[in-house]
Amino acid sequence: MSGKLLKNTAIVGTMTLLSRVLGLLRDMVLARFGVFAGMDAFFVAFKIPNFMRRLFAEGAFSQAFVPVLSEYKSQRPHQEVHALVNRVAGTLMGVLTLLVVVCVLASPVLVVIFAPGFLRDPDKFELTAQMLRLTFPYLLFVSLVAFAAGILNTYGRFAAAAFAPVWLNVVLIGAALWVAPLLEQPVIALAAGVFAAGLVQILFLLPALRRIRMFPRPRWGGRDEGVRRILKLMVPGIVGSSVAQINLLFDTLIASFLVTGSVSWLYYSDRLVEFPMGVFAIALSTVILPSLSRHHAENSGQEFMQTLDWGLRWVLMIGLPSTLGLFLLAGPILTTLFQYGEFTGSDVEMAALSLSAYAFGLPAFMLVKILAPAFYSRKDTRTPVRIAIISMASNMLLNVVFVVPMVLLDVRGPHAGLALATSVAAYVNAGLLYRRLRQDGIYVPMPGWLRLVAQLCIASVVMVILLLWGVAPLPEWGGWSGWKRVLHLTLWVFAGSGAYLLALWMLGLRPSRFWSVASSR
Repeated sequence: MSGKLLKNTAIVGTMTLLSRVLGLLRDMVLARFGVFAGMDAFFVAFKIPNFMRRLFAEGAFSQAFVPVLSEYKSQRPHQEVHALVNRVAGTLMGVLTLLVVVCVLASPVLVVIFAPGFLRDPDKFELTAQMLRLTFPYLLFVSLVAFAAGILNTYGRFAAAAFAPVWLNVVLIGAALWVAPLLEQPVIALAAGVFAAGLVQILFLLPALRRIRMFPRPRWGGRDEGVRRILKLMVPGIVGSSVAQINLLFDTLIASFLVTGSVSWLYYSDRLVEFPMGVFAIALSTVILPSLSRHHAENSGQEFMQTLDWGLRWVLMIGLPSTLGLFLLAGPILTTLFQYGEFTGSDVEMAALSLSAYAFGLPAFMLVKILAPAFYSRKDTRTPVRIAIISMASNMLLNVVFVVPMVLLDVRGPHAGLALATSVAAYVNAGLLYRRLRQDGIYVPMPGWLRLVAQLCIASVVMVILLLWGVAPLPEWGGWSGWKRVLHLTLWVFAGSGAYLLALWMLGLRPSRFWSVASSR
């Protein structure tokens, strides 16, 4: 079973890696537009439906839908499982269609709520509202994508669902390169691309559903037992899933009052932190939730605990060097990827500040992706909600504590304070989730953790020393050609990773120890 878990994680991780690589290419294309009011407007118009997406797609909906669907699949005939899928599809489409219509009509109100600082610039405000009318229907499409992905993942078909996000990047790159030059306001093409990308993604997944005989025939299911159970689980889950997004949107709200470019700098740095998150943590979380749900449904407590322990070890092994690498290479990465066209060296320096702050929180972001499914798989959505509210309150308080003094003292880069507050709040979230799992006896660490932590820390020190010794100062990177930057960045990424893995090998840590859940004992 553990081998299958690792295989599925590798499949999802590979597909997600492809998506993230294309995502970086997409951001490189977007960066050529420069950092100006129009790009700030687009990022806000894209963030608002993405906020809702985390609630109705990968967030509360998936966390409630997958455990119930897994239970139906384990205990009921195919016809009843298909009936549940039909009723969930109809209910989801009905609710979200109404929400999309209302929000499209009320787009100026949403801009006032999420970016009130834009009111100081009427042109920026109107452009944001105009683009939001194009981007908001993406919520309906991507929620249906998450619905289809939940079905496919439950049936062990991970590849198609993991590949679907690739289309968002492909369509946006096409819109930026070929449609934007034809428009008076080129940035409008990006908003239209978001709409088209959502439609393409759901159309891509429909044949995969047909192959497993789960093609949905939408029916309203407000009174269906399974739909009611999902909705009941979603209500607290919406609060829990929204916390991270509320934190990000609160960051955007404050950033809208800072200098023009703050929203964009935060966007680019957040995207780079999302790269290791998507390639590994989210991939592992996607695979581990159905497995944990199945173990819980079968009352396999020991297997549940071993699977969770296995996931936590992988997070630490990947998260620690990723954090240090992002912190040390923040400037070179941003220079290599984005310092072209209208994206200047000053933009690199400002984005590097927030990237370093976000990198500090990467292990916590990754841990939450593994710890939270341990509750959701047990149909316990209340506990992570309570913890997430505490984390959200911490983030809002820290935003004020970090940013206000920086603004009053005219410290350069107050937007980095927003990123640092988000990172610290993530540690609060992860720490409280872990403590609750231990208190309830749901998780007890398997033997070998102290030795593992020591090995990982020593290997990380080796990697840090190498990078500090060898990486050229940031001003030199700005003077190099694009190909020379890529060559040097690739060299040092592989050199740092190689030094880390070689040190682990010399310290006695073998990959075979991580291949199976059982070996974590």
